[in-house]
Amino acid sequence: MPKTATADKVELSELLDFVRPRHRGLLATVRSDGRPQLSPVTCGLTPAGQIVVSTYPERAKIVNARREPNVSICVLSDDWDGPYVQVDGRAEVLDMPEALDGLVEYYRAISGEHPDWDDYRAAMRRQGKSLLRIHIDRWGPIATGGFPARLAND
Repeated sequence: MPKTATADKVELSELLDFVRPRHRGLLATVRSDGRPQLSPVTCGLTPAGQIVVSTYPERAKIVNARREPNVSICVLSDDWDGPYVQVDGRAEVLDMPEALDGLVEYYRAISGEHPDWDDYRAAMRRQGKSLLRIHIDRWGPIATGGFPARLAND
């Protein structure tokens, strides 16, 4: 039997429950010419319900988000055929030293506790990392691919 596509509209709490264990995303920012710029990213969810991405200040996604903070991210399941969701929001860009606490939060969201937080903090400072924090404005349904129901039932 063919797989039927799904599109489940969810409340914010259900969205956050969906996003929390998923760490793969495709981030869309806007280039200076108005066209989209897409970046595959590792993402996490903060306890306050913001999606966070660690990167470097010279990356296109950061340059674009500074100029135009409206961004979208498609949060993907580990399984290619698994469910996904598009989240739209406003990006906040933090650079060192302001980014440091957010980068700790980012790590915790993805990997839990670090064996040596002092070492981690020193590495983030040394690398001059930046943090992109997405404040969620809206989201689409949690979706899966497949045939439209009218075809899957044939």
